[in-house]
Amino acid sequence: MYDNYVFDLYGTLADIHTDEFKDELWQVSSAFYRENGAAYSPEEFHRRYDELVEYEKADVHKRHPEFEHIDIRIEKVFRKLFEEKGVSPSDQLIDEAGLLFRRTSRDYIRLYDGIMDLLQSLKKYGKVYLLTNAQRSFTWDELGILGIRDIFDGIIISSDEECCKPDIHFYKALIKRFGLDPAKTVMVGNDPVTDIGGGKNAGFDTLYIHTNISPAINLNTGCTYFIANGDTTRMKDHLI
Repeated sequence: MYDNYVFDLYGTLADIHTDEFKDELWQVSSAFYRENGAAYSPEEFHRRYDELVEYEKADVHKRHPEFEHIDIRIEKVFRKLFEEKGVSPSDQLIDEAGLLFRRTSRDYIRLYDGIMDLLQSLKKYGKVYLLTNAQRSFTWDELGILGIRDIFDGIIISSDEECCKPDIHFYKALIKRFGLDPAKTVMVGNDPVTDIGGGKNAGFDTLYIHTNISPAINLNTGCTYFIANGDTTRMKDHLI
């Protein structure tokens, strides 16, 4: 039916739960920084992290006024947290800080049932892409954990582009980079605004899949197809 199958990640292919409000996250992260020469209390680390995130958002807005929905590169925040304490971190140290932060905040991540079979089946009919609102510092590792990093014909992560779904510029980055024909493309996602609204605006057909971490919605999403309860068998029936 389609040449191109574009998937969201979190809540569509993978079930995940993270918690950035738990005290352990800020205790572990500040301890890591102290061990590497940047002395923070958990409270100071948390405060400066939040402030630097807002600074980066403002900087992206200033540099890209055309973006309606921006994202930041979180590794810039982790780097500045070192530099403010007089430490010049290596790229490896920044990677380690990001992985520790994410792994501490994450309670679990797992593929929904049947997803691997679905993706492998679709590759017999067309190309499979990932378009995700996420941080590369976190997501590249998680794609490896899930065992699906190499299954995609292309991956676009919002932090790399500094904009995110449903921004049309993010969808255009996918279309241009991989030469997609919107009329032969379907967007599959669990969010009626970022995935379905954004996909429709880009000229794609859309398949909304309602999962356990989908936002509460009016079930009239305006999507081309609707699947409840993450039913991958019915998804395959609509996509092939």
